[in-house]
Amino acid sequence: MIYLRLFITFLKIGLFNFGGGYAMISFLQNEVVFKQSWLTTSQFTDMVAVSQVTPGPVGINMATYTGYMAAGDVWGALVATVAVCLPSFFLLVWLGNFFLRYRHTRRMQGVLHILRLAVVGLIAAAALVLCNSENLADYRSVFLFLLTFVLVGARKAGPVTALLLSAGAGFWLF
Repeated sequence: MIYLRLFITFLKIGLFNFGGGYAMISFLQNEVVFKQSWLTTSQFTDMVAVSQVTPGPVGINMATYTGYMAAGDVWGALVATVAVCLPSFFLLVWLGNFFLRYRHTRRMQGVLHILRLAVVGLIAAAALVLCNSENLADYRSVFLFLLTFVLVGARKAGPVTALLLSAGAGFWLF
């Protein structure tokens, strides 16, 4: 029964989310923490962190982690991973030809513009989801966020520079 629930939940997550793993964080939290109770809020925050540092797409890593935690075995991880990937695979095959044919039209450009705006909103929602009492209580984490924000936003630091400086500051602070 758990495998069927995992499959349906992650099929729905894969089908109704656009913009990648970060855009699906708030939807994923709603499904796996609040509706299904497979993870606690603390476990969910840990899952997001582990998924970010693990090689591979963040959304697939989160599905694999959640499937493993919910079912307690590799089969749960496999079911959740396959289910979250299926919609993208079939939509890519089905819509790929359509998109290539009409990508330069005004209507398609309008649709893509709206989708880009929606993805920005979903990523902002994910940032708010991760701003829970466990993360905001630690002034050092807030400082690292602000440091990275200033490095990338105001100083136009590249991602490698920002990552190395943030890692150094994190090592020093923690």
